[in-house]
Amino acid sequence: MVSSTNEKSVVYGACPHDCPDTCSMLVTVEKGRAVKVEGHPDHPYTRGTLCGKVSDYLDRVYSPDRILYPMRRVGQKGSGQFEQISWDAALDEIASRFKQIINDYGSEAIMPSSYLGHEGLLNGLTVGDAFFNRLGSTIAERTFCISCTSTAYLMTYGPTHGTDPDTFSHSQYIILWGCNALSTNVHLWPFIQEARKNGAKLVVIDPVRTRTAQQADWHIPVRPGTDSALALGMMNVIINENLIDADYVEKYTVGYEELKQRVNEYPPEQVAEITGIPVEDIVTLAREYAITQPSVIRIGVALEKQAGGGQGVRAICCLPGLVGAWRHLGGGMLQAPMWPFPIRGEVVHRPNFIKPGTRVVNQWQLGRALTGELALDPPIKALFVYNCNPVTQSAEQDKIVAGLAREDLFTVVSEQFMTDTADYADIVLPSTTQIENLDLMFSWGHTYVTLNVPAIAPLGEAIPNTELFRRLAARMGFDDECFKLSDEELAMEVLDWSAPVMQNMDMDLLKQQGYAKLDVNLVPHAEGNFPTPSGKCEFLSSMKVDSNYVVPVFRQGYEEYPPGEPIDPLPTYTPQRESVQSNPELANRYPLSLLSAKPHQFINSCFANLPKHLKLQGEPKVIINPEDALKRGIVEGQIVKVFNDRGAFQVPAKVSDITRPGVVVAPLGYWRKLSHAGNTINAATAATFADMGHAAAVGDSLVEVALVS
Repeated sequence: MVSSTNEKSVVYGACPHDCPDTCSMLVTVEKGRAVKVEGHPDHPYTRGTLCGKVSDYLDRVYSPDRILYPMRRVGQKGSGQFEQISWDAALDEIASRFKQIINDYGSEAIMPSSYLGHEGLLNGLTVGDAFFNRLGSTIAERTFCISCTSTAYLMTYGPTHGTDPDTFSHSQYIILWGCNALSTNVHLWPFIQEARKNGAKLVVIDPVRTRTAQQADWHIPVRPGTDSALALGMMNVIINENLIDADYVEKYTVGYEELKQRVNEYPPEQVAEITGIPVEDIVTLAREYAITQPSVIRIGVALEKQAGGGQGVRAICCLPGLVGAWRHLGGGMLQAPMWPFPIRGEVVHRPNFIKPGTRVVNQWQLGRALTGELALDPPIKALFVYNCNPVTQSAEQDKIVAGLAREDLFTVVSEQFMTDTADYADIVLPSTTQIENLDLMFSWGHTYVTLNVPAIAPLGEAIPNTELFRRLAARMGFDDECFKLSDEELAMEVLDWSAPVMQNMDMDLLKQQGYAKLDVNLVPHAEGNFPTPSGKCEFLSSMKVDSNYVVPVFRQGYEEYPPGEPIDPLPTYTPQRESVQSNPELANRYPLSLLSAKPHQFINSCFANLPKHLKLQGEPKVIINPEDALKRGIVEGQIVKVFNDRGAFQVPAKVSDITRPGVVVAPLGYWRKLSHAGNTINAATAATFADMGHAAAVGDSLVEVALVS
């Protein structure tokens, strides 16, 4: 608590959303009601500001549409018709149905579904793992994002935080590669602007001229899925023009000679044909990046959403080591600096409960699991959804809806609002918002631990996720000690407070100021010291990785899959599966590459139901290049159908050259029931994986666009 009087108090908070900024907040409370949420002015990264989504967070907390009581379905699945019931009745029904399903089919007939609707160490990604692992349910693999990027990053550098974003103001050449910072990483922007005032150049590499690209000094509109070719072409120029930092390469890297041979396969002329970027631009980019130091690359999650996304990240990761960018303050690479956080994952997800051989189903293929396409034995007979909205956020939307509509599927959803997924539930449970519960926040965008203190009492009968699984465990008769830990006890257990990076931090300090920075080196690899087997930047990776490998932090204790296809230890270019090069017949029928974009006003599907955010974001659209629109007789504002063999969605067309010819862009996160014709972009996305980490290959989808008659 910052301050308190009899009438008014100010409490430390932390944004709970799936965002790299993880803002520190101040919540003002008057007479038991929160009246203001603002950014913590003293936090070096938040700097007193919140994004446009969270600055109006109280609209979410006090929305008249909040779910505040347990409910049971009384209408058809999908109708959204429910009656209020007691917590006892809800828990009794869940426990009874679970026990019956286990008796009839076995515990693997039950499957949880969750993700980062909450990012807290207590209430976030792993909050239900101990319960479901103890239950013996099917394990839900959660690799929607960062798993592929992380695999490629670890193959090159090991688990290092890399370039601290606090040092970006010292950079002289900044590349945002597949990162729309102004919409998805806005608190990095002031550091970038400080660097630009000091003479830095900002380059944005993205198929779309995003809000960030429009503010850049140079936008490079690479073709989707060809980023690895561009990086390999840059390295070709850097090596052949002797622009490498030979001393750094010799002392602190391995595999240079092998890399040199590989990049000789990617001369700028060939790379230009692959990427659609002119030869002279490829050469200029390589030269400027190599000779302008400190140079830094911030990679976005979008890079991994391709068939060859992992190798794209691998190639980009090699660049800083090649030019010695790591020597300098503000030089190197920023991926997801979550690696130094000393999280004790075993405290929350309890992998010791997992029985050998327990079935694993990836949530990106939830539609196939629910409809029987995966041919699971036993079939999924119960689904428990929390911290996510799969109807909107997972692939093959029509299959998910068909699966949820099954009368023999018992579905429970813990939520704050009646989402598209909640409409299909048998039981809906009320969940608290962030200002109603305790949590500790790590970050995948900076190196601060942030404390969230409950500012108000939970509204209605809403409860935190931690309490939900304590109650469920008790109803199922689980008496393990982990299900008896209070939130305060969990907070003290979930971090290794004795770790070196925590040496200047304890809970008292967090309570005093709301946040604290990990004790990390701001120039971590000036002299190598990479946490790889060799201790060096590995151009030729020593990690034995195949297509089924998942980084342990995303694997959560379950057994590895059977071996998949070996991954080349050198970076290479892999074309999209859905492309002229790989599938000309498909590309003839569906010639446009479909990309999803994160809206400025939504985070995943959060806020997409709130009136103010919907008004500011506007209706969903598909952006189509004028050249492609002309071929199809499409003009601005007309309703079009975007479709392929998987499904279709209808939206108004926005004709604009911010996207390249051959590429259409539609926003992700709009709710299905609030959208035109009742479908969204994920009706057309494929439930396929990238080349590493079982990441969702969202950007590897071909479509056609046609006028709705």
